[in-house]
Amino acid sequence: METITEKDVFGIQKALKSLGIKEVNDGCSTGTGYFGGGDVIESYSPVDGKLIASVKTGTKQDYEKILQSAVEAFKYWRKIPAPARGEIVRKFAEKLRLHKDDLGKLVSYEMGKSFQEGLGEVQEMIDICDFAVGLSRQLHGLTMHSERPDHRMYEQWHPLGIIGIISAFNFPVAVWNWNTALAWVSGDVCVWKPSSKTPLCAVACQNIWNEVARENKLPDGISSLIVCSSKVGELMCEDSRVPLVSATGSTRVGKIVGVKVAERFGRSLLELGGNNAIIVTPEADLQMCIPGIVFGAVGTAGQRCTTTRRLIIHESIYDSVKEKLVKAYSQLRIGNPLDENNHVGPLIDKTAVKDYQSAIERLISEGGKMIVPGGVLEGKGYESECYVKPAIAEAKNEFAIVQHETFAPILYIMKYKTIEEAIALQNGVPQGLSSSIMTNSMREAEKFLSCEGSDCGIANVNIGTSGAEIGGAFGGEKETGGGRESGSDAWKIYMRRQTNTINYGTKLPLAQGIKFEI
Repeated sequence: METITEKDVFGIQKALKSLGIKEVNDGCSTGTGYFGGGDVIESYSPVDGKLIASVKTGTKQDYEKILQSAVEAFKYWRKIPAPARGEIVRKFAEKLRLHKDDLGKLVSYEMGKSFQEGLGEVQEMIDICDFAVGLSRQLHGLTMHSERPDHRMYEQWHPLGIIGIISAFNFPVAVWNWNTALAWVSGDVCVWKPSSKTPLCAVACQNIWNEVARENKLPDGISSLIVCSSKVGELMCEDSRVPLVSATGSTRVGKIVGVKVAERFGRSLLELGGNNAIIVTPEADLQMCIPGIVFGAVGTAGQRCTTTRRLIIHESIYDSVKEKLVKAYSQLRIGNPLDENNHVGPLIDKTAVKDYQSAIERLISEGGKMIVPGGVLEGKGYESECYVKPAIAEAKNEFAIVQHETFAPILYIMKYKTIEEAIALQNGVPQGLSSSIMTNSMREAEKFLSCEGSDCGIANVNIGTSGAEIGGAFGGEKETGGGRESGSDAWKIYMRRQTNTINYGTKLPLAQGIKFEI
């Protein structure tokens, strides 16, 4: 493989300069200025193993400064009319359009996903901002008929307060903006704790927000950043000033967040692990579905919560599908994600590589059979030691390793006889995020989408498990956490509902016909 080119290096340097990334960055900001009194995190690219820049982390004292700023900002921001808040979000989206190429390149270089996927992630940010701008004029309540004469009942929605956002490395910018765009138009302010594996992407987003804040003379604290350790992150979960904590990550982390927030009767929005399956029936158009399966399994090097991890194939077409998959995998190009000719980039770091190797070892020990062997790539262009081969293995759904989410490009394939068996296999894991069926049979498709079908938050027909549009609510059930972000009515999690009753008459009748006379 060719190593990263001089053109790539120049493009990265240009992007860093455009996004305000310096050799050493402060990792805390309340809007216009930066600070950070903690240890330094060095961000190395998984693409070539080189140091990009360093970030000073936040301390407990820094966190307190940020929260105090957010408390004051909320008092201001909640009184701004929602359409006016939407106008600020529109201006933020315009900044994103200007910086799309540079931010997409940074996402690719710091996280390791392909440049096209990096651009796609920034486009998601733009899309959710556009959605939120329209939403700012549609935060509707309801009117209801009262049982009492001369009374009117209605409900309205108010801003919730400070929204704590804990994001993961695999979507280092989009998921943050899924939350912020809706929270901002709802009248909330946001405090962001990004993944320590991709801190520079977070600093870049905060820089872009800071431009908007300065140009529109907004107070500090509407959108704040704190790059910090998990210990400081726990403060957010335990802080009663933060009514909602939105956390994206592993099920293990989500259980910790959920418990700590629930102990103080706060709200949590959890987007956790996925163990997503595609069912391939005899009625499927294999010419169409094979590319979707392969992208779902190897896109972002298997580091999406919606990655296709299990393939459930009807026994009558099992050998044919397996043969086509092996052929498709043989054509995959693995390498520098900034080169658009490559399909698969690196894993995020060497720890992820060890997890990948361990998963393959466990699979074999449980009786699995490798169809497309995995392995770590070495030599020119692979100096970061983070590049691995996408693997395919025959496995049983009940294997412990198959029940577990491994954030790596390993696809488990298995047979089924009846559609009922296939759905049972699909549902037979602790996670419940995304699912798909490949079929041209209306009966099979409708059964899969019915109440006795997929138990996931996302269920698709003739498309893969990954690649959600912002118009629909995103999230899953069971150990995926039950949260919903992005489109539909996901905005309601960021607001509090209030029921109002107005008596415009001259008497005070009680509900349910109760009599009380003095």
